Amino acid sequence: MSPNMSLFSVNAILLLSTDDRSRILTKYYSAPHHPPNASKEEPGSNPYPTVKEQKAFEKGLLEKTTKSNSDIILYDGRIVVFKMEGDVMMYVVGGSEENEILLFGVVLCLRDALSILLKNSTDKRTLIENYDLVSLAIDEIVDDGIILEVDPVIVASRVSRAPAQDVANIKGVDLSEQGVYNLLEFGKNKLAERMRNL
Repeated sequence: MSPNMSLFSVNAILLLSTDDRSRILTKYYSAPHHPPNASKEEPGSNPYPTVKEQKAFEKGLLEKTTKSNSDIILYDGRIVVFKMEGDVMMYVVGGSEENEILLFGVVLCLRDALSILLKNSTDKRTLIENYDLVSLAIDEIVDDGIILEVDPVIVASRVSRAPAQDVANIKGVDLSEQGVYNLLEFGKNKLAERMRNL
């Protein structure tokens, strides 16, 4: 058993455009309990704290993965799993000691959840137009670098479904003529009761 075991397993999730090599959505994670002055190699630390370092990492990653014929690589001392959908590359970055099968499950979940949410139209334009759904889906899968869910159907249903308590309240309201009359009578009685108490 490793002494450095932690739930924190994802350093970053990146959605990058292959056409113009731009960022669509990037999330870099640091464990909330991690001291800010620790070295970049320690588990839980953000390996690329500045935007300049992040963009340099992303540029090199795109150059290396567009030529690669596998879905898992070791890049800059990190395990990177990725999938290409249309003109978008989806990356999940973890530490060098992480389980690549688990990280691959995260990238597959992300790809499949976005496919469900965006009706099989996973390209740069659609991702930007539905940025809120994409960001929510990523947050449902990974929170602060901790993997929460790897089932794309569950992720898609959580992102696209209205909250249950709001729907239940609307169903209990009687909007017929008699229901509105009962509501007015109830309001009158409550108002009269409060006036008597004053």
